[in-house]
Amino acid sequence: MSGAGNDFVCLDNRSGKLRLTKRQRERLCHRQFGVGADGLLILEKSKASSKADVRMRYYNADGGEAEMCGNGARCFARYVQKMKSWKKARLSFDTPAGKITALFCGDEVQVDLTLPEWPPAEATVDASELPNPLYILNTGVPHAVVFVESIDDLDVISYGSLIRNHAKFAPAGTNVNFVEKRGKRLIVRTYERGVEAETLACGTGVTAVALVAHHVLELNSPIELVVRSGCKLKVFFEFDESGKKVSSVSLFGPADFVYQGEIHV
Repeated sequence: MSGAGNDFVCLDNRSGKLRLTKRQRERLCHRQFGVGADGLLILEKSKASSKADVRMRYYNADGGEAEMCGNGARCFARYVQKMKSWKKARLSFDTPAGKITALFCGDEVQVDLTLPEWPPAEATVDASELPNPLYILNTGVPHAVVFVESIDDLDVISYGSLIRNHAKFAPAGTNVNFVEKRGKRLIVRTYERGVEAETLACGTGVTAVALVAHHVLELNSPIELVVRSGCKLKVFFEFDESGKKVSSVSLFGPADFVYQGEIHV
């Protein structure tokens, strides 16, 4: 499946019989030796104590499990819709980042995401060629946001890797988003932790960018963002009456089936 260019392998493990090792998960996502994907989504039954409809497990391309993936959550919702012949307009599912609710809008999906701590934190890195400060926000997974004047020729791999592995974010590291304001839109490029490369889109990343842009540039909801694939995503958010706490945040965009098949693992 593809969510605005973020691509995923999706597997049904409602039986509970599938037991993939980290190496097998990594190989499935390998673009030369496996299917090839930014990450792996696995459908499981929700726990008996949960009020969610199903459970989502997400693994990065390196085979390691991550708390959450925004574009992955949108693809996962449509995958469940197909596998379970789901007819309702909404679907809820458990993740390590909390319960997520998805709203189906034709081929597009809107997902409510984890509420971040507010306001974003600020940090600096000791690299003179990088703009400072960095804005830090966790939207289910940790993100750093960097505003730049020109994004097209930016060396996202080098700068992204430098920030992702900086001691300030040890030991887990962070995802890194570079953003240029271009008219009313924000142009975003993301270096993803676990993929260790630039991806064509990152849902939790553009969500972090949108919220930081509200904080720094005073942009209002909804905010439209263009990712590396050229696709457009929208982020909606609201604050409580005090204006000091995010009360809701959601990500809207496409979630498409690419193909299905079998692979020997």
